[in-house]
Amino acid sequence: MDHEKVNILLVDDQPAKLLAYEVILKDLGENLVIASSGREALEVLLKTEIAVILVDVCMPELDGFELAAMIREHPRFQKTAMIFISAIQVSDIDRLRGYEMGAVDYVPVPVVPEVLRAKIKVFSELYRKTRELERLNQELEDRVRARTAELESSTAKLRESEQRRSMAIAAGKMGSWDWDWINGDWMWDEGQYRIFGVSPESFEVNPANVQALLHPDDVDQLRKAIAEFNKGTRAYETEFRIVRPDGDIRWCVGTAAATADNSGRVVRVSGVTVDITERKRAEERQNLLAREVDHRAKNALALAQSIVRLTRADEVKAYVNAVEGRINALARVHTILSLSSWQGAELSKLIDEELAPYSLGDQIRLAGPEVQLVPATAQTLALALHELFTNSAKYGALSTRSGRLLIGWQVEEDHLTLTWEESGGPLVRTPKSRGFGTRSLLASVESQLGGQAQFDWRAEGLLCRLEVPLTRKTAASAAQGKFDAGTSPELQRASG
Repeated sequence: MDHEKVNILLVDDQPAKLLAYEVILKDLGENLVIASSGREALEVLLKTEIAVILVDVCMPELDGFELAAMIREHPRFQKTAMIFISAIQVSDIDRLRGYEMGAVDYVPVPVVPEVLRAKIKVFSELYRKTRELERLNQELEDRVRARTAELESSTAKLRESEQRRSMAIAAGKMGSWDWDWINGDWMWDEGQYRIFGVSPESFEVNPANVQALLHPDDVDQLRKAIAEFNKGTRAYETEFRIVRPDGDIRWCVGTAAATADNSGRVVRVSGVTVDITERKRAEERQNLLAREVDHRAKNALALAQSIVRLTRADEVKAYVNAVEGRINALARVHTILSLSSWQGAELSKLIDEELAPYSLGDQIRLAGPEVQLVPATAQTLALALHELFTNSAKYGALSTRSGRLLIGWQVEEDHLTLTWEESGGPLVRTPKSRGFGTRSLLASVESQLGGQAQFDWRAEGLLCRLEVPLTRKTAASAAQGKFDAGTSPELQRASG
């Protein structure tokens, strides 16, 4: 598919090595920018938007570490991906130093062309997707601003219309009132009673009773309006809240006009009240939508970055397949959540989506009630299920036609218990160390959801038990948890 090319900066003081990098990366179809020194690289960065920097560690005058530190000091390049190339054996201390300077990866010499191309391709695509998300966010902000401007324009026209009238006939969400300034008598029409949530039979209209229905934080608005009319003001408008007897809070716009006698003394004040609660809620929903889209975009990017950085494989093809598999699992659960307007997802639907790539016939049996998961829990469980399915398809029961898998779940006291039971597959041995999939599964279930994950490597097949709380508190903490930033303790250890 056609896409906009990105710029890749190649920095090395040896022309022969630069030429080799150009030959290796030419097939990516990106723009390759050459710099033969650290200072030349800085000049290029100030003039050109760069997606990925490939830099030699050992260079005269300004080495790769010093160059990385200078690049990171500039606000524009604090998130630019840098890959170090080193022809010497790099110690763990050197690697830590490089990561502190902002490196995202190391490539040893001699360079394996396929590995270098794969790494550059991943970070180029990540850069391209980031720019696309920024563009979409900007378009959304522009639309929100346009809607807000339209809303403000409509409100202004409404206010102009209200100011041309001293009274309004009760209709829809409007009410009118009249206040005899001399003797204190009030008159409300039917719309005014409806807005305040009271009835003419049980509510006596007087200053004390009206003030009792005003929101405590807006009582001063009434006092200010009275003071303004006493000073000679003839028209006044304000927004305020009322608290109905049933506790419902409503937003209103009040417009008032004063009538004076021949001496200029105010004798009557008439006004119109408009219930604008729905408009206020619409504004809140728009603001929430803008923040939510921005939050989800950043979270999706953070998850993708974590997957790319933390996935390990001995071969390029295995690395690419692992990354694509995990990102596709994330994409599938996002599709399910989008169809529900991000209200949640059914557990059985998540399992069905993970089963879709496999043709397993009657090898898998599902048993459990319908369980609705909040978005944060659904995302985490989707990734966990992906790891279990992938591992089983490679090494477990699903790797052979004789294998069987039973997935059962139940809910008790706001806790979901999911059991993964394999049988009939190859002989199982307890692994000597945990792989990335197991570590990430444990980190996501335990750190992000506050649950537990237990593994029993039985000879006849893996038995895994996941216990996840479904309370609102857990869901809320997961929504803003460490996995959004890709920095849970388990994942940090995995990346080390």
